[in-house]
Amino acid sequence: MSRVLLTGVRGKTGAPLAELLVARTGVEVLGGSSDPATVDAAGVRPTPFSWDDPAGWPAATDGVDAVYVVRPDRADAPELIGALLDATAPDTHVVLLSERDADQVGPDGWAVRAEDVVRGSGRSWTVLRPSWFMQVFTDPRFYLGRLRDGGDLPFVSGGASVAWIDARDIAAVAERALLDRGLAGQVLELSGPGSLTLPRTAELLAAATRRPVVHREVSVDEAVAGTEGFERELSVLTFERVRAGVFAPVTGTVERVTGRPARSLETFLADHEAVLRPA
Repeated sequence: MSRVLLTGVRGKTGAPLAELLVARTGVEVLGGSSDPATVDAAGVRPTPFSWDDPAGWPAATDGVDAVYVVRPDRADAPELIGALLDATAPDTHVVLLSERDADQVGPDGWAVRAEDVVRGSGRSWTVLRPSWFMQVFTDPRFYLGRLRDGGDLPFVSGGASVAWIDARDIAAVAERALLDRGLAGQVLELSGPGSLTLPRTAELLAAATRRPVVHREVSVDEAVAGTEGFERELSVLTFERVRAGVFAPVTGTVERVTGRPARSLETFLADHEAVLRPA
């Protein structure tokens, strides 16, 4: 029996990852959440886990063979991840969800430091570096409301493309990384099967929603309006990296690891038609 702890089990990658692992014979899945009562996925054992409660980490990691670490978007993430790994057994395999080409932000960058903590932990590790999630189009916190109503798609691109990726494909790679030690020591750059300009992305969204959707280029300041502190700093850096083309390259990593191609944006939108076009 292999025991796997998932931090962020109800998140965009955590939920489909839990489903994949539960379907595996001989895998016990611990669903880490700050509110375990909300973890209701079949076959998942709700497990108290919060980045704000380090005292609970030894119990959450007790006896686990592998842990999926969803990097918290907060300034102290590198320190928190290091402390979490200190609470795990030395033979625990660690899979970290990071971001595309994280080392482009420089050796002192926040994302790089989070990765370095994992690499230098003395434990076996795999780092996942995905491109921008397709799920931003089906999340009401981002673009879903605009798409349902029809209108513009405000996005900082500078003319660069984005190789959007389905979080389900990230989960599929994470499943293999957690259970297959043959992927240990690898940094996996993940993308969808195509790199799309924002105008082309808007065209596909318009076809899927049957609403007029047009890309509107906005400034970084406009895109981050209403945010402050570390959230603002992180958002500014992310959009600057989009304009620099960091999220544009297409990799074949999903197919190499899972044996099947990554899902296209068209496929993703068709799968979520009920959300995008409610009755």
